[in-house]
Formats: sequence, structure tokens, C-alpha cells
Amino acid sequence: MRNKSALVYDDLMQKIDREVYKLGTYLPSEYQICELYGISRETGRKALAMLAEDGYIQKIRGKGSMVIEHRQYEFPVSGIVSYKELAQQLHVNTENDVYYFEPHVSLPVQKFTSLRVEMAAEPVTAIKRIRVIDGEPDIIDKDYILQAVVPELPKSAAEDSLYAYFEDQLGLEIAYATKEITMEPANAEDRERLNLAAGSYMAVVRSVTSLADATPFQYTESRHRADKFRFRDFARRTKKSN
Repeated sequence: MRNKSALVYDDLMQKIDREVYKLGTYLPSEYQICELYGISRETGRKALAMLAEDGYIQKIRGKGSMVIEHRQYEFPVSGIVSYKELAQQLHVNTENDVYYFEPHVSLPVQKFTSLRVEMAAEPVTAIKRIRVIDGEPDIIDKDYILQAVVPELPKSAAEDSLYAYFEDQLGLEIAYATKEITMEPANAEDRERLNLAAGSYMAVVRSVTSLADATPFQYTESRHRADKFRFRDFARRTKKSN
């Protein structure tokens, strides 16, 4: 069971995400939060400290806790979150066009540079999807799912949400991912699928996702139009103690 400060943190975070508390406005005072949630001042301080640490608020002396820009990235780089979840969080209209779905294919070993060679040699299910944002094709996602972990993968899962299928239907515990971002010239597939001119560039995010037992099972190559790609992060300076 989560402690009270974590529960208050979750509720305030969700209200910030839903814009109950809008960017540039102040949260209720520390005293008001304690009254609202029926908690001690120490619990209220801990919840606000967690929000500040995670980049949701900035404490302004004499004024209170201001809501600041907290969304770490604009599409889909940050953390391990499905495209569907991220689109819902950012309130954008999207379509998901699966134009290639092929089980039982081989993935070249070099694709899985972070994986053990014996796993890279195993069969995968290959999926290619176009992410259409506000009526414009912006992203090509290429996913390769190891069949040793996911033997059968319905196309309907690719059309909706792979992570919902992995977690809710198969009970997989997805733990972490390693990622790299490069800028590369658009290839013929990019230009055709995203309606790009010759000479265009792509921001390419490659990642390897692993389960809680450290088993790597998914390679993803997410190819973003460079003119639409935005990478944003939140960093808070931590002073060294003497």
C-alpha cells in the first residue's frame, strides 16, 4: 500500500496533467493541501517536494508552488510508454496505420547490438506502423518482437496497443529500455510513406526493451520527420554537499 504522501502526489500530478491546475498557476497553499487531503504538514511537504523533484512545480518563495512545463518529451522518446498512452496524455488526434505485419521473420544480428547474439538469431514478429498526427503522417515505427517471449501476436494488438497486449493479456512485466537518437537522411521508404522531399532528414530513435528478469524482447526503430521532432527534458541541478 502506498503511503499518504505518494497518494497525494499522484492526485496532484493527475490534476496537473488534466490541467485542473494549469501551467503558470499556483497549487493550493501547503495549509490548504493539508486541509483538503486531511494530512499532516510533514506529509504535505513530502508530496510537494516529490512534485518539485519530478519537474511538475517550482516553489516560489513567498508565493507558493507554481505549475511549470513538466512534459519531458514531445513524442515518443521519454521513458517506457506506449504511443497510445502518450497520445492520450498529450491530447492529440492520432491514427495508427499498420502497413506491414509479418510473423516468423529473421532480424539481422546488427539490429540487436545491445542483445545477446543467440537471442538476436531467434525468429521475430515484424511490425511497421505509420503514426498519423492531426491528419499528417509524421512517424514510422518499426517493431521486432522476439517470439521466444511472445510466440503469438495478433495483428489487432499492433493496430491498438502492443504494450496493453503485453501487460494486460500476457502478464509481461516490462522494466526498462536502452535508447539512442541519431539524425539520418530519409530513405526511400521514409520519403514514400511520409510524403517527404528528397534531401529530408529523420530523427531516428532506436531502443531495446527488456523485461523485469532482464530478458530483452523488443527492438524498436522509431523514425520521426526531423521538422516535426522535438526533444525536451527537465533537469534540476543538485548541489554538491561540502
